[in-house]
Amino acid sequence: MRKPLLVLIPLALLAVGLLYSVGCQKKEEEKAAALAAPHSAIEVDSTPTGITVRSQKAVFVLSPGGRLTAALPQDQSLSSLDSNQTGSGQILTVGKKEFTDAQFDTAHPQIRDVAGKLGSLGKHIEVPGKVPGTDLEETLTVEVYDDFPNLALLSAALRNGGKSELRLDSVALERHTFVSPSDQDGRLWTFQGSSLKWGKDEIFRLPAKFSQDNPFGEPVKVNDDLGHVGGGIPVVAFWSRNVGEAVGHLETLPIAVSIPVKTDADGSSVEAAVRVPAATTLKPGETFFTPRTFVAVYKGDFYEPLNLWSNAIEKEGLSKPANNDENYAVAWCGWGYEFAVTPKQMLDTIPKLKEFGIHWATLDDGWFNDYGDWQPNPTNFPDGAVQDMVRKFHEQGIKVQLWWLPIAAEDGQFGYGGRKFIVSDVVKQHPDWLILDKDGKPARMARNIAALCPALPEVREYFRQVTTRFIKDWDFDGHKLDNIYSTPLCYNPSHHHKSPYDSVNAMGDVYKVIFETTRSLKPDSVTQSCPCGTPPSLAWLRYMDQAVTADPVGSIQVRRRIKMYKALLGPRAAIYGDHVELTRISNTFTNNEQDVGEDFASTLGTGGVLGTKFTWPDYGPKFKNVYLTQEKEEHWKEWIALYNQKLLSKGNFLNLYTYGFDAPEAYAIEKDGHYYYAFYAPEDPKNSAASESAWKGEVELRGLPGKSFHVTDYVHQKDYGTVAGPVAKLQVEFKGNLLLDAAPNR
Repeated sequence: MRKPLLVLIPLALLAVGLLYSVGCQKKEEEKAAALAAPHSAIEVDSTPTGITVRSQKAVFVLSPGGRLTAALPQDQSLSSLDSNQTGSGQILTVGKKEFTDAQFDTAHPQIRDVAGKLGSLGKHIEVPGKVPGTDLEETLTVEVYDDFPNLALLSAALRNGGKSELRLDSVALERHTFVSPSDQDGRLWTFQGSSLKWGKDEIFRLPAKFSQDNPFGEPVKVNDDLGHVGGGIPVVAFWSRNVGEAVGHLETLPIAVSIPVKTDADGSSVEAAVRVPAATTLKPGETFFTPRTFVAVYKGDFYEPLNLWSNAIEKEGLSKPANNDENYAVAWCGWGYEFAVTPKQMLDTIPKLKEFGIHWATLDDGWFNDYGDWQPNPTNFPDGAVQDMVRKFHEQGIKVQLWWLPIAAEDGQFGYGGRKFIVSDVVKQHPDWLILDKDGKPARMARNIAALCPALPEVREYFRQVTTRFIKDWDFDGHKLDNIYSTPLCYNPSHHHKSPYDSVNAMGDVYKVIFETTRSLKPDSVTQSCPCGTPPSLAWLRYMDQAVTADPVGSIQVRRRIKMYKALLGPRAAIYGDHVELTRISNTFTNNEQDVGEDFASTLGTGGVLGTKFTWPDYGPKFKNVYLTQEKEEHWKEWIALYNQKLLSKGNFLNLYTYGFDAPEAYAIEKDGHYYYAFYAPEDPKNSAASESAWKGEVELRGLPGKSFHVTDYVHQKDYGTVAGPVAKLQVEFKGNLLLDAAPNR
């Protein structure tokens, strides 16, 4: 019996040896795979005096007081707008008392790799802390992703560690004191994306004395005539010649926050923070989580942080809408005839539209019986007149948009445009659909109209049916959605909301229904959205395929807003420059406003889509303001033909010039291998009716490939000869504007 035993032992040992060998080989393979796997390039150093996070393009530092600063490596040094202050980075309001002395253990953070919607590589840093004088236990979280190296996310979790309830009123994060570097020229420039007032500049040089709250998400009361605005893009940015910083939030819903901005006493610095209105009572053991705020650091102007923010929320799930060819077509609008527009006035323009090469027309405000029901006004549009008008436009090869204002519904209170509101049928039939305020009364939106609650599925279904009627039954080709800002908070008890903000957060759902229903019925449709005179809203930004410069007050706003939307929606996005007549206005916002502009160059040169609201033929003195005289005709015909020939709106917008610091104001577009440049002489932003300014000096053609190009003024057919990339310089002299085509030499 011993012989078999002697045979079995070596076999067992051999098996163990083989298993050991395989195990070692597997471990070596796992080790090699781990070494070969992508690793985050972000480095984190933690000390009692702060945590330093280094990405490939930026350096972020979190102080023990919770202050998160940002800097840009440039020329072997760091450039930043953040001051050297080391105080608290937050303000907590607890029981109506402010606390600014939170302390965090920056020597012992928890650091781990993070993979999320913003990328597969990054660092997640949690820092524990305390708020002296309270029972709050606070944890700050900082996240930096390799795919967004200029951006640092900051959020806070506040836990009630005591034995009694604690009232948390608000939390202010991202507290910064920004200063212009001493070697820079003058004060900072700023973009403030809140929707506050029709016509107000959102891009401007920061005055020495300045204070603005910048609320986002919820409505902002203007007055009883205009009702409410609100919404906005939750980004506030500042920049000097060489460096800029921006703060905001990165949530995909239009949550209610504010970013107050205030200069100090002598105007040498400016304070900003992201304020979250918590308004909650924490029971023992309960935790409040803030939204994700951010700080971004960059070189350039407002384009950079807006583009960065837009790309980030796209990763979070808000994809940019795709354009179709019709989004880029020149459009004529019937608003020249104002509220009393008739089918005859609309149709009589057809000869001029065809002569000018315009194949889009808009039936604007005033065609309907009431807000909410959206049936034709029987006085000017009797039974079947709307459908007949659309059919006649189509017979002439012209597509038609329809003006309307979703969510609004008349309830018999107030009025607008010289007409008292009635009670709409939809309100009579469904009074329970209305948004109610804290007092149980119908809440007000734009134009002081009552509103249907977008958080209700039946309301969204109603607007799907309205959209289908317009596009399928009446055969319109798209929409001009106007006066769209924010939705009132809803306290209607029958809606059973988890929060009054449910109505605000659901606003985009209605615009999504309209956009997607329209696209499904007519793929070549155009859905235009206009937040009259203000920046757009995060709520509906992604549910349109033609943005609009939104009732600009002069040419400057046209150009700046086109660049803003190119940053938000993409370098080839279709941005309607609005009516060219708005590029020069006198008696602004009065009953005698005169829209007399003819500056097509501000839209064409920046990559926008041309538009006009001329009246023709002569219908009398009421419409003389925008009447297409014989003197105007050649100008209109020349610029529309030039637009249709170049179609620069389909080109690739290049962000090569810093607004506020590069003179003259400049823009660049690449299309089909050509590089198009637009230069604009300085204007007085407070006097859009002033005559054109002149410019004489050197301009730079930036972004050219390293080869030769032939440069021509394509408006006046002036030859500027041959230049070579990457940066060409020309001595020029012009009045108003200069539009150049740099064509590659073959």
